[in-house]
Amino acid sequence: MSDYKADFPVFAAYKDLVYLDSAATTQKPRQVLEAVEKYYREENANPLRGLYELSVKATDAYENARESVRSFIGAASTREIIFTRNASESLNLISYCFGDLVREGDEILAAVSEHHSNFLPWQQLAKRTGAKLKFLECDKQGEYTADALNAALSPNTKLFAIAQVSNVFGRVNPIKEFADICHKNGTLIVCDGAQSVPHMPVDVHELGVDFLAFSGHKMLAPMGVGVLYGREELLEKMPPFLYGGEMIEYVTRDGATYAELPHKFEAGTVNVGGAVGLHAAIDYINSVGFENIVRRESALTALAYEYMKQIPHVNIIGADSAAEHHGIITFTVDGVHPHDIAAIFDSENVAIRAGHHCAQPLHQHLGVQSTVRMSLAFYNDEQDIERFITTLKSIRGRMGYGG
Repeated sequence: MSDYKADFPVFAAYKDLVYLDSAATTQKPRQVLEAVEKYYREENANPLRGLYELSVKATDAYENARESVRSFIGAASTREIIFTRNASESLNLISYCFGDLVREGDEILAAVSEHHSNFLPWQQLAKRTGAKLKFLECDKQGEYTADALNAALSPNTKLFAIAQVSNVFGRVNPIKEFADICHKNGTLIVCDGAQSVPHMPVDVHELGVDFLAFSGHKMLAPMGVGVLYGREELLEKMPPFLYGGEMIEYVTRDGATYAELPHKFEAGTVNVGGAVGLHAAIDYINSVGFENIVRRESALTALAYEYMKQIPHVNIIGADSAAEHHGIITFTVDGVHPHDIAAIFDSENVAIRAGHHCAQPLHQHLGVQSTVRMSLAFYNDEQDIERFITTLKSIRGRMGYGG
């Protein structure tokens, strides 16, 4: 396997670190860090507002990043690419701005496995409008079926929210099939791409989604920059999310007209440095190639999964196949609290995550309070898996169990 760790300064600073929490946030390659530093050293200015050379360079950097995102996810136009702070803000934007199109008696459908970011906005939208929030339930393997979706939809279902990849199961949902079903019903589909866009090719045109949200920090870019893709005709109908500078065309004492897409949704001074970092992250991902990323992450997931299946008292959450865990394996250990498990891993400099992973309704559905999650990126290697497995085998013994 290629040594991608050499591109990530954190692994030089912490030579003994095994980082298995990339579903929460990824580490940043040198190429991204250098691009952000170069922008702030040499091109920093307030974009969109100045006619002087430095401001023009900042504007170009920002809009070039937007074009990079458009190309990366197959959107038809940069007018469909809105920069936000993160996926959570992107989903909240839809919830608030789409609210005028939802009425009392309408229905909103959400998958029960959703991250709170793709659940709470719809819960609040239902409360504001009097709409009814319904849930599409998965089986214990984390699978959603077309038959179940068809049964859950009604003529009143305005919107269906689901992640392309679950942040707990790691399972890839059949978004294209679900989008076709929704559109035949007159329902819009909102897709959380936070766990898919960094790890596999995602083309919004091929998927047929109406909205897609994702975060830069989960795909090698800085924190504080995210993306909302929306079909242009839908974004045109939606009112602004925030009000202030740059999102206006003309203002009087009595009213205002708003800027065209995408700027209508980007009030105030924008995060050019974050956008530059996202552009550099996309370039880096493209240089590695999704073929290599998928192959490497799949091989490491399979290696970890097969080892884990052989360890007594370890219970993997979700599917009974490594292929259905896309870089994410969530588990419990009999008799040991997940927080104790995470603490033992930390004592061995192995970074994993314990808790409900911002998916409490799913954990309630599964009948378990909390779990432990290890999540991969292509910069991991076989030695990381070996360290993880060695520590996992020792958990019950350290807690005083005989086996």
